[in-house]
Amino acid sequence: MNFDDMMNAANISASGLSAERLRMEVVANNIANANSTRTPGGGPFRRQDVVFATVLNDHLRGAGAGRLNLGGVQAVDVVDDPSEFHRVHNPGHPEADADGYVAMPNVHLPVEMVNLITASRAYEANVKVLQFFRQMTEQALTIARA
Repeated sequence: MNFDDMMNAANISASGLSAERLRMEVVANNIANANSTRTPGGGPFRRQDVVFATVLNDHLRGAGAGRLNLGGVQAVDVVDDPSEFHRVHNPGHPEADADGYVAMPNVHLPVEMVNLITASRAYEANVKVLQFFRQMTEQALTIARA
C-alpha cells in the first residue's frame, strides 16, 4: 500500500466537506432571498440547487478487476429551480401587477431548512471521518515507533 492509497480516505472526505460547504452557502442564499421580489435580472428570486457528481481517480494503478478507484464528490454546477413562482395578492406592493398580485420567489423555507440540516449532517460526518483517519494515523505511527 502506497502513501496515495492511505490518503485516499482523507481526500474523499475533504471533497465532501468542500461540496457540502457550497451546498450550505447556496441554501443560506436561498433563505436570505426568500422574499426578494426583484432581482438585477428582473423578476423574483429563483431558488438554486447544487448538482453533485462522483469523481473517479484518473489513475488505475494497482486497480484489480472490478475495483473502483473512487475519488469523492464534486459540485458540478449550481442550477436554478425551474418550479413556478407563487402569486400573492398584495395590491400595495410596488411589484404588483394590474390585478394586484405579486410573483414571489419559489423558495419554501421548510424545504430549505431540511436541506440545510442534511448538508450540515453530511459535513459533520465527513469531519468525523477525518478525525478518525487522524487517530488511526497517530496510532499507526505510535506502533511503528515501538
